[in-house]
Amino acid sequence: MIKAIIFDFDGTLADTLPVCFYAFQAVFKEFDHIEVTADEIKAMFGPFETGIIRENLNNSNHDEAIELYYEKYREQHEELVLESEEINKLLQLLKREGYQLGIVTGKATRSLLISLECLKMNDLFDVIITGDDVIKPKPHPEGVRKALDLLHIKNNEAIFLGDSDADILAGKQANVHTIGVQWLPNYQTLEFSVQPDQMFNSVDEFIQVLKMDLHQQ
Repeated sequence: MIKAIIFDFDGTLADTLPVCFYAFQAVFKEFDHIEVTADEIKAMFGPFETGIIRENLNNSNHDEAIELYYEKYREQHEELVLESEEINKLLQLLKREGYQLGIVTGKATRSLLISLECLKMNDLFDVIITGDDVIKPKPHPEGVRKALDLLHIKNNEAIFLGDSDADILAGKQANVHTIGVQWLPNYQTLEFSVQPDQMFNSVDEFIQVLKMDLHQQ
């Protein structure tokens, strides 16, 4: 029986990729005087934001660059990240049905908290694992396993939803049921190289399947 539903964040629960790209582009323009594309930024994904800056910025003023990233991220969040009524409906339904909810994200805690505050999601999650909380980021399963431990559940009692190959690989290596999603305007993976156990292109479709499963329990 499924007791917990664990989500990736960027591109899965919130359409935050545009504000991430905007903030990174501002940093590289200010400190390295170069224009970077969204695809070039996507290729840097793996470590969380501070790691991306430290590993890819030529300018040595990393601490200043990191502060600028967060400043730009917060400054443009409201304009670039729109609330999704469908996602809000899904999360409220899951809470009502008694599921434990979790986030396992490569984001830094600081940017995730900005997003949760702006999207009024602060009090919805029972466990949150960010890039700051793990030694090995996704696709390593450390974050998913840590979430399972903190929720006190077994791997067959959870599902993990994400929009990237790294999410699906992390879920599979943690032996949880994986769901690939492409239901927000911007997501990381166009075609999964490792097939998720299930795939959804709309939140409503997922809700309908979930309701069918609930009726069968």
